[in-house]
Amino acid sequence: MRYEFIRENVGTFSIRPLCRVMQVSTSAYYAWCQKPPVSGPDDTEVRVRLRALFTASRQSAGSRTLLSQLREEGIEISRYRVMKLMKEEGLECLQRRAYKVTTKPRPGAEVAPNLLNQNFNPPGPDQVWTSDITYRVPGVQGEHGVE
Repeated sequence: MRYEFIRENVGTFSIRPLCRVMQVSTSAYYAWCQKPPVSGPDDTEVRVRLRALFTASRQSAGSRTLLSQLREEGIEISRYRVMKLMKEEGLECLQRRAYKVTTKPRPGAEVAPNLLNQNFNPPGPDQVWTSDITYRVPGVQGEHGVE
């Protein structure tokens, strides 16, 4: 901001007094003038690519994955910039939980005999009884899950 003020007022005043008033050395001002302007990638095209890559990953790619994919495409961007753009775009990755085995058989345990042999149509009432166990995992919503 100091350097820009000096650049705007060079026609009115000389550089040395402007630098003295703004407490900047003249060599620093000249170095700033030689430096090319910093310009990053355009946010609109990055947002378009970010959304496309996120959708292609079935909403499972996080900021690290998207960062590496963007860099492979030649877009130089930082991870924190990717995180900020993801937040602004409302892109939140959905990580699927790993299947957790809920029953662990004892070593050497015998398997129950298959008495029905897949014949689920008994000849009369009260000859075959069956049951079922349903496992409910807390926090996972299924077809009958409570919101």
